Amino acid sequence: MQLRIISIGQKMPRWVDDACADYLKRLPRELPLEWTTLPPGQRKGRNKVEVIKREEANRIKQKLLPGLNIALDEKGRQWSSQDWSNQLQNWMQEFPRVNIIVGGPDGLPDDFLTNCHQRVSLGRMTMPHALVRVVLVEQIYRAWSISQGHPYHRE
Repeated sequence: MQLRIISIGQKMPRWVDDACADYLKRLPRELPLEWTTLPPGQRKGRNKVEVIKREEANRIKQKLLPGLNIALDEKGRQWSSQDWSNQLQNWMQEFPRVNIIVGGPDGLPDDFLTNCHQRVSLGRMTMPHALVRVVLVEQIYRAWSISQGHPYHRE
């Protein structure tokens, strides 16, 4: 399975890149994860939030692999680590390609979210994009480690 995370964002601090790189190197070859970051839309001047969200969504669509699309969304389902593992196992069996989509600071347009196969929330807290990156890649690694019976995850 090929896993691609597509996110709207800017250059991250070094600690974010280092933390993500650490988890990425732990993933096995059969679970390659590619991260594509697209610049946010211009939020200066008269640009309205909906126009910016639409423009960002259009750029995301250009980067999607054909396959399953999962959007991170504050109104999505909250998954436990075991849920992430169950989902990952299902994806690995059913889908050759999976896209996980992280919108910009204003989120993603409703019609884009409706067209995604799943919507997932990382919790009810608001997090900066830097933490979202680290939490997301850590949960993917944790999901894999649970599925393998690896001792990283302790219950």
